[in-house]
Amino acid sequence: MYKSLKIIIVFLLLAILLVGAYVLYNQLAPSLQMNQLATQPAGETTPDGTEEPKTPAPDFTAYDLDGNAYKLSDFQGKPVILNFWASWCGPCQMEMPDFQEKFDAYGEEINFLLVNLTDGIRETVEKASGFIADKGYSFPVYYDAYQEAAIAYRITGMPVTYFIDAEGNLVAQGSGALNSEVLQTGIDMLLEEQ
Repeated sequence: MYKSLKIIIVFLLLAILLVGAYVLYNQLAPSLQMNQLATQPAGETTPDGTEEPKTPAPDFTAYDLDGNAYKLSDFQGKPVILNFWASWCGPCQMEMPDFQEKFDAYGEEINFLLVNLTDGIRETVEKASGFIADKGYSFPVYYDAYQEAAIAYRITGMPVTYFIDAEGNLVAQGSGALNSEVLQTGIDMLLEEQ
């Protein structure tokens, strides 16, 4: 009898916990803004009249398919869309067609740097380049073979996208898969900066 009562109490507590979590989620979910960009200070004037400093994008070295080294700072002079991804990442795969569409439309005005987080185990240059070739994507892909970029940007999840102005300063960041509309918002922000 005591054992049956204990089991019933555990089930009741579990049910109460699940109902509470459901209610809390439904109350908080509408306030969460998914598919939004977090913006960086853009030289705005503060109430005391001083200018907010811009945040420089951390520099790093990544490699193209031929092994040539490129630094993020090599691309200053034009805005940059910096995206971190992996071929096994479902949300990364979801946003790739939108990146291709925007690259086709804005590739002359904006540098697109899609940096593959190549760990050499789960993600290799061969797997990533095979994925790109199979899908027919033509945007530039770079490989973070030594995790220098992942460390510089403290990447803990994918995909993540940074919008960087022509002087190398962070303008905005998007975490998770970006849809075409949000990607366009970031592009518009970059083009307004010019």
